[in-house]
Amino acid sequence: MLCWGNASYGQLGLGGIDEEIVVEPRKCEFFHGKQVCDVGCGRRHTAFLLEDGTVYTCGCNDLGQLGHEKSRKKPEQVVALDAQIIVAVSCGESHTLALNDKGQVFSWGLGSDGQLGLNNFEECVRVPRNIKTLSDVQIAQVACGYRHSHALSRGENVFSWGQNRYGQLGLGINGQNVSTPQIIQSLQGIPFAQISAGGAHSFALTLSGAVFGWGRNKFGQLGLNDSNDRYFPALLKSLRSQRVIYISCGEDHTAALTKLRGVFTFGAGGYGQLGHNSTNHEINPRKVFELMGNVVTQIACGRQHTLAFTPSSGKMDSFGLGGNGQLGTRSTCNRKSPAQVKGPWVAASTPTDTGERVKKQADLRNVDDVRIQDPQRKICSLSEDIIQKWLNHSPGRLPQELVFFLLSVLSCTNCVFLLRSHPDHYSTSSKCSGVDMNMARLLFHRVIPQAHPEIAQQIAASLEKNLIPRLSSSPPDIEALRLYLTLPECPLFTDRNNYVTIAIPFAKSIISLKEPPLKVLGNWWSTFEPPVFQRLVELYKEVVVYLLQMHKVGIPSVEQRIFTCFLDTSLRLLEFLHTVRNEKKMAGHIIQYDRFYIHELDDLIDIRNDYVTWIQRQMYPMVSLLLVSGHDGVVTLCRYPFVFDAQAKTTLLQTDAVIQMQMAVDQAQMQNFSSMFLPAVESVNPCLILIVRRENIVGDTMEVLRKSKNVDYKKPLKVIFVGEEAVDAGGVRKEFFLLIMKELLDPKYGMFRYYEESRLIWFSNKTFEDIDLFNLIGVICGLAIYNLTIVELNFPVALYKKLLKRKPTLDDLKELMPDVGRSLQQLLDYTEDDLEETFCLNFTITEENYGATEVLELVPNGEDINVNKSNRQDFVNAYVDYIFNTSVAPLFECFYAGFHKVCGGKVLELFQPNELQAMVIGNTNYDWTELEKSTEYKGEYWTDHPTIRLFWEVFHDLPLEKKKQFLLFLTGSDRIPILGMKNLKLVIQPTGGGEHYLPVAHTCFNLLDLPKYTSLETLREKLLQAIDHNQGFNLA
Repeated sequence: MLCWGNASYGQLGLGGIDEEIVVEPRKCEFFHGKQVCDVGCGRRHTAFLLEDGTVYTCGCNDLGQLGHEKSRKKPEQVVALDAQIIVAVSCGESHTLALNDKGQVFSWGLGSDGQLGLNNFEECVRVPRNIKTLSDVQIAQVACGYRHSHALSRGENVFSWGQNRYGQLGLGINGQNVSTPQIIQSLQGIPFAQISAGGAHSFALTLSGAVFGWGRNKFGQLGLNDSNDRYFPALLKSLRSQRVIYISCGEDHTAALTKLRGVFTFGAGGYGQLGHNSTNHEINPRKVFELMGNVVTQIACGRQHTLAFTPSSGKMDSFGLGGNGQLGTRSTCNRKSPAQVKGPWVAASTPTDTGERVKKQADLRNVDDVRIQDPQRKICSLSEDIIQKWLNHSPGRLPQELVFFLLSVLSCTNCVFLLRSHPDHYSTSSKCSGVDMNMARLLFHRVIPQAHPEIAQQIAASLEKNLIPRLSSSPPDIEALRLYLTLPECPLFTDRNNYVTIAIPFAKSIISLKEPPLKVLGNWWSTFEPPVFQRLVELYKEVVVYLLQMHKVGIPSVEQRIFTCFLDTSLRLLEFLHTVRNEKKMAGHIIQYDRFYIHELDDLIDIRNDYVTWIQRQMYPMVSLLLVSGHDGVVTLCRYPFVFDAQAKTTLLQTDAVIQMQMAVDQAQMQNFSSMFLPAVESVNPCLILIVRRENIVGDTMEVLRKSKNVDYKKPLKVIFVGEEAVDAGGVRKEFFLLIMKELLDPKYGMFRYYEESRLIWFSNKTFEDIDLFNLIGVICGLAIYNLTIVELNFPVALYKKLLKRKPTLDDLKELMPDVGRSLQQLLDYTEDDLEETFCLNFTITEENYGATEVLELVPNGEDINVNKSNRQDFVNAYVDYIFNTSVAPLFECFYAGFHKVCGGKVLELFQPNELQAMVIGNTNYDWTELEKSTEYKGEYWTDHPTIRLFWEVFHDLPLEKKKQFLLFLTGSDRIPILGMKNLKLVIQPTGGGEHYLPVAHTCFNLLDLPKYTSLETLREKLLQAIDHNQGFNLA
């Protein structure tokens, strides 16, 4: 034990020495053979804590700060604490705090400002007293300022009491002293590693290195770039990225130690105590450059001086005020930069001294980097020992320690599952949570084993009554948000019995968060591995299904409003997760949109009725406001379209089509009724009739549509081919769409450009065709969707994005032009500094124009702007915008207008671009086994009929292209509906005549007339003949 500095009151514990000051470290013989594990230094007194839990004090005792009335010059035991095992001590200007192994706090000394926490302002208390108001709380750390005190509980709350003239209590109140410990509410939920107090300012350090300061700031000792006092804790943002592991406070200055062993100082520098070789004050943290290169493991601040300890070189540095010898440099001069403390560990000439140095150095190397080593001085965390105690305890009542942990689960959840590997939890930011989700999942499943239901019950009760109700809508720091990530990994969340008490209230706390913390949470979720994100989505999909099942069984009317609230809360959380998925899918870690589908909806709600209610609320918003306020207690799921699968969305589209068509038919019938009495009113057809010639299908269609009004597009479509007697029950319509799209996409029109690599088409900005043709194609696409008919239209997904008013991205360009897309991605990914020389690009695009090369500028003066690292993203954005927007704007606008003539309206808002694409062109998710399973048979045919068995044997043996041709022959399209193969409903029936007849397709009905072939070869030959000559309709 080495002491130096002011000894005039006996505070160094060196006994009755003559010197007033000691200018270099001197052994304190009293502690020879004893192990000192903590020291607290006050203005004129000192407290020593020994390994056995006893406390000794010495120095000035004018105000009872020693806790005994014995000698002041040498350390004497505080006998009043004899029955306690003390684990920590701290000294203020004239008061002392001691913490025992049970988390209780004792105080004595000056109390006139309430700093003893004894609910009074007594001048002095000469014997240690227990702070009763903290008896129900397990305290982990204590810290004394001059006249104020702090305590950190194992449940992670920071308490403060005492003088508050400068806001040093952090309670937000101005100037009023407080005599009992108060929780600093604005710090609740943050996992703290350390608290520290200076003259009249205070700091708290989180487990991941965030630093909060409050109180006096006259000299910039809070490091906040100003000199204004703070009555609430403020985050020191400039140190956030520095990975701070320890904070020490002087009277008016502060020092911070980082994980990389850097030392930052700030505040009053008048005596050189900041170590920057000047006497300036610093209002921002500044690195002590003269300590760089040293592996500093500990720092300590006196009133106006600072110490830094480097055990690897057996060296201690000091700087600041030295008038009382407190720098230990054998001098009383002040030092503005680090100077070595003279001590017995420094190299000397004699062998004995050298031996002493090695011994001391070895001892010092064993001193832990972070001074708080005792687990009892850390906040509550989940250790292997605690888990084993949980699992090993006998059934019945849990031990007190475990019960306490349950009550402190809030803090544990924020601090226990921290990343240790790179990037570790010190990298916590709005982009990185610092949480190990796999560890969270494994530990939660260990903590809550199925064999111990009583543990699950107590944890569930703690979650329900303590944790979730205390969650704030505006957490004080991002580290308080971690539990939003880890808690859903707790198996209690997936228990249906806990949905109403835990899962739904937790969802409510998430959607109640203010925008900044919610955005951080979204960023963190977007970095999750897909299985982790998917588990959260699945959890709340299950909650929605559970609620809808309850509703279907029947809910009492008095509970209807609360049910509506529960359902709305769960769906709103899913909506937020879906938004995260949409915004962050570029990260590549996120799940497909169809993972949000709730397939059970069709059985649980009336989708058609839900859509009608939704439309009514859209049309009559004022009525909607009254309804939403709870009078009808109904949540319309159409507000959350991402939960609808293909089946449900098709039902919605059909419902919308039926409503629109019925309105059009009703209008036509009303007009026809009027025409009977009013000759001026012309009668109209309730259907949209297209009479077309095969040889002039485009011209005839344009003529009819040009004469049609917008309302006509909403009517059911009937197609008649001139000279053919087929009745249009759907099949003729299907062939019409197939033929007209084939004609319109013919290269002779030059309306579209075909991309060989992707086999896709896009608008050609060099076409000479009438712009009305693009309007026609838009109308045709709309009619196809409206009449539930799929068409051949090989556009990229970008077209459907634009139809839904979403922006195409580089991913869309990769789909249309893979080679260009890859090149642009390489440009974005390039890491070297020679980007300009390597790529030689400017803001232009080169296009072929009828054999000539044309260079077009992507931005004004683009030819003069080189692409470099800083603007490459702008270049890529401009390139994508040109291809999909600028170059084709007039053409797409016509297409868009035509499409929306038919398909405009709210129903489109419910679709994803990929879903809309599947509605227009079907999909290619062929499942030929499903086709065979879903096929029906008529007449004498049945599943095991010899001809049917031959048919399927031949069919499954056909190559893919021939199978697709068979679909085209039978259904009018070689793609399958969005709902899959089972919705094709293929029907096979026998026909009269012999084996020399060909199979005949009734496209309108997906009906195949199949003669009773008896040989495999004949069936294959006739079937291939039939599907190779399939154009034209006749009634068979």
